[in-house]
Amino acid sequence: MRLTSFLLTLAISTGSLSAQASYSLETVAENLNFPWSIAFTPEGDYLVAMRSGVVRRISAGGEVSPALEGLPASYVLSQGGYFDITLDPGFTDNQRIYLSFAYGTPELNGTRIVTGRLNGNRVENVTPIFTVSPLKDTAVHYGGKMLFLPDGTLVMTTGDGFEYREAAQDTFNLMGKIIRINSDGSIPADNPYASNGLGNAAVWSYGHRNPQGLVLDKMSGHLYSHEHGAKGGDELNLIKPDTNYGWPAVTKGVNYSGAYVSPLRSAPGIEEPLTYWDPSIGASGLAIYDGDAFPNWRGKLFIGALVDEEVRMLTLSDGRVVDEQAMFSEIGARIRDVRTGPDGMLYLLTDSEQGKVIRVVPVSDPANQANLSAAMTTEQGQ
Repeated sequence: MRLTSFLLTLAISTGSLSAQASYSLETVAENLNFPWSIAFTPEGDYLVAMRSGVVRRISAGGEVSPALEGLPASYVLSQGGYFDITLDPGFTDNQRIYLSFAYGTPELNGTRIVTGRLNGNRVENVTPIFTVSPLKDTAVHYGGKMLFLPDGTLVMTTGDGFEYREAAQDTFNLMGKIIRINSDGSIPADNPYASNGLGNAAVWSYGHRNPQGLVLDKMSGHLYSHEHGAKGGDELNLIKPDTNYGWPAVTKGVNYSGAYVSPLRSAPGIEEPLTYWDPSIGASGLAIYDGDAFPNWRGKLFIGALVDEEVRMLTLSDGRVVDEQAMFSEIGARIRDVRTGPDGMLYLLTDSEQGKVIRVVPVSDPANQANLSAAMTTEQGQ
């Protein structure tokens, strides 16, 4: 395990005070073939799903296992492959995991979720529980980020398939959506269109392009997602049921050719993003830091930036983004996923054939801590 230390200057969001915070970047594992997501087991191991179509188990000490056995083959091409892996809320008792991936053939493919029981280095009783429909013939814009809500339901992002962007506005089509299902793949009775015939029963929100970030704020209960724009127009959104997020009828970006996707940048009935990026940063991976290792980061959003090869740290206040800072650019790599681990550390995945799992850990610096304490005392007295 390699360790490098860096000094980061952070602005405390409650005032003009600046404070020094030291961190180290530890390489937990490397030479991973396009790692896209990471999950943390109660035993301290890591499960890393890779776009190359394998999941590897990594021990707390960094030992990388062979590929987990028993998982289905994926359609691996362009953006297709394994996307996200998550543990069942009752994992300690049932050892159940969930995997999203590109399923199908070049002519007919889409995002699918399977579940199975993890037993050592094998996944048993693997069962498909959900497949995005209709299937498509493009190997891009799959979405695929998953998480469990407090009520035990599972939400997942889906992409518009790139060539089928109009589908994002069709509530009967599952592309360009956030969907919500039960853990067995059945549909919750309180979904927006579960009983009214106004859309597919699995749809939770719509009008998305290619959402590759999804996180739940456990304190507020807010669900956040971000999605790729075209040329400009990456968005961070507060996700609400039965809500239209605009794509492609409304967008802050344009086509890659420079032509309009739509002349509308906002419209009645379209939910505005909390913030957007133009030019695009290539948003991928989303975490809310809720650990104790970095108190000044608590409650902030961390977003991987593929294009800029860094992480953006966002401060929210009263539903608005009030500060944004670029971080970890010294890594010099595309950041595919960002997670807060159960150990309170921040974890980053780099996106390449020699991808890494990087852990961000605090470095004790008595001089900086003394300066910070004195500055905080002065600030509180003003």
